[in-house]
Amino acid sequence: MSAGGGSAYTVREAVAEGDREACFAVRREVFVVEQGVLQEVEYDTYDATAVHVLAVREDGVPLGTGRLLFGADATGRTGADATVGSLGRLAVNKAARGLGVGAALVRAIEDAARERGLAAVDLHAQTHALGFYERLGYEAYGPEFPDADMPHRAMRRAL
Repeated sequence: MSAGGGSAYTVREAVAEGDREACFAVRREVFVVEQGVLQEVEYDTYDATAVHVLAVREDGVPLGTGRLLFGADATGRTGADATVGSLGRLAVNKAARGLGVGAALVRAIEDAARERGLAAVDLHAQTHALGFYERLGYEAYGPEFPDADMPHRAMRRAL
């Protein structure tokens, strides 16, 4: 994959030493610093069991991250349907936006969901990002609601 300027990047599950810290650093930059989300809201107990994905440049610089909740962890957001995963905490560093990193992260999360036998993925999208997710096949449902003091809509895509 290319991140512009000839710089390639890869997207992988965050399993190597240091990957989780890289994921959290991207989230801190995007959500806490840039968007003003409280740190105690951004990080939660689900981080311990979530599947995290990480986009990194070929020189090791982290570009973006996201996570998948499923099973008992996802039921708080998606209802009692154990076949539906929850995509969340999708964040791409400002310098890497518009280069396809976000879409690659979403596809990697969907692949992780399929590997775990899930039939669909739900997410809570900031309303300004609805078009991004719609282009990736997600459909909004239900009313707008606040999350971390920002307007969101629920969205779902069957896998």
